[in-house]
Amino acid sequence: MTRGAVVAAGMATAVGSLPARGDTCAATATPAPAGVAWEDGVIAYAGLADGLPWEPTTGSPDKGCLVPGFVDAHVHLPFFGWRADEFEARVQGASYRELHGEEGGIFRSSRLLREASDDAVMAFCRPLLDEMLRHGTTSVELKTGYGLSVEDELRAARLARRLAAEAGQTARVTLLACHAVPAGMTRADWVQAACDELIPEAAKQGLADQVDVYVEDIAFTLDDLTAVAEVATRWGLPLRVHADQLGPSGAAEAAVGLGARSADHLNNCSPNGVAALGAAPATVAMLLPASTFSLGANRPPVEALREAGAAIAIATDFNPGTSPTCSMPLAIAMAATLYGLAPLEALTAATANPAWVLGLTDRGMLKPGMRADVLLLEEAGFAQVPYRPGHNPVVTTFVGGEAASPAGR
Repeated sequence: MTRGAVVAAGMATAVGSLPARGDTCAATATPAPAGVAWEDGVIAYAGLADGLPWEPTTGSPDKGCLVPGFVDAHVHLPFFGWRADEFEARVQGASYRELHGEEGGIFRSSRLLREASDDAVMAFCRPLLDEMLRHGTTSVELKTGYGLSVEDELRAARLARRLAAEAGQTARVTLLACHAVPAGMTRADWVQAACDELIPEAAKQGLADQVDVYVEDIAFTLDDLTAVAEVATRWGLPLRVHADQLGPSGAAEAAVGLGARSADHLNNCSPNGVAALGAAPATVAMLLPASTFSLGANRPPVEALREAGAAIAIATDFNPGTSPTCSMPLAIAMAATLYGLAPLEALTAATANPAWVLGLTDRGMLKPGMRADVLLLEEAGFAQVPYRPGHNPVVTTFVGGEAASPAGR
C-alpha cells in the first residue's frame, strides 16, 4: 500500500455534477492551508490541512495552491515537423484559407508525417508530451487527422496508442476521420471510405476512443457529419465535432442533435448554436483560445454561451499550423484575457469538464475516490496562472500520486 500527501496554502477544485455549467461552473477555492492525501494513487482526502489522515510528504502550509491536473482534450498529436513559414505568411497578410491548399496546411503536415519513419515520429512527439506534463497536463487527447488515407490514418492511430503507452500522462485517442479531403478523391468518396473502412477497422483494432469530424466549407458538410456519426455510434465510439471555426455552419447545433461530447472552436457559432449548447445535456462547448490568438480569428460568443447555461471547456488545440502551443496554463491565460473567463471558471474548464468530454470520469476534481492527478502550483491563488501568461506555474505534477516531473523552468 502506497500513501502520499501534499499540503499547500490553498486549494481550488470543481465540485458537483458534470459537465459543470452555470452557477456550478466556477471552481471552489479553499484559502486556508489545505491538503490532499492519496492511497495507491486514489485520493483519500481533500480539504483543510488539519484534517489530513497522515503526514504530508511534500509541500508547505505557507505557500502554493493545489488544483487538479489539467486535461487537454483537443490536441493534434501525432504530427511531425513545424510550419513556422506559414505563420510568417499569415502575419504578412495571407489567410488560413489561402495557405490551405494541396501543398500547404493540413496537406503539408500529412506529407511530413507520411515521409517520417515511426521511430522519427515517436522521437519528435515524446518531448512534446513531456513538455505538456511539465506544464501540468496529466490527461491528454491525441488526434489523428494527418494521415489522409485509410492506411495512414490507421498508422497515425497506432502511433498515438504507442505514445499513450509511453507517456507520463493518461492519453485518449480520437480518430479525426474527416479532417481534409485527400488529393485525388472527392469529398463523398472519402466520407464513404471513412465510414466503410476507416472507422470500422479502427474500432476492430481498438485504436480509437472517439471519432471527430471537421465541419467547414473547406472541409466537410453537415450531411458528412451525420453519416460519420451514424457509423461511430454503431461501433460504440463517442462523437466530437470541429464546429463553426472559420464561418457559421450550423455544426454546433448539429453536434448537439447528434449527441456529440463536444463542439470545438465555435468562433462563429450562431445564436441557434448557442441556444442548443445551452440546453444540451451532453455536449460541451470546447473553446480553443490559442488558435483564436494565432489566427486573429473572431472571438466566440462566450458571454452568450455562459448566459445560455452551456458547459464550457478549454483546450490548447496544439497543432503545427494554427496553434503551436502545448501549455494549458497559457491556454487558460488566453481564455481569461481574450474570452473573459474568470480564473476559477477557467480552472473547471481546464480540468473537470474536459475530463468529462474524454470519458475520464475518475479525474478532474480533488475529492475522495478520484485519481490522484494533482498539481502543486507556486502561488496560493489560482488567479496567478492567467495573470502570468507564458510562465510555468507548476512546482510538482502528480500523476496517480507519483511525482511525474519537476517544472523544468
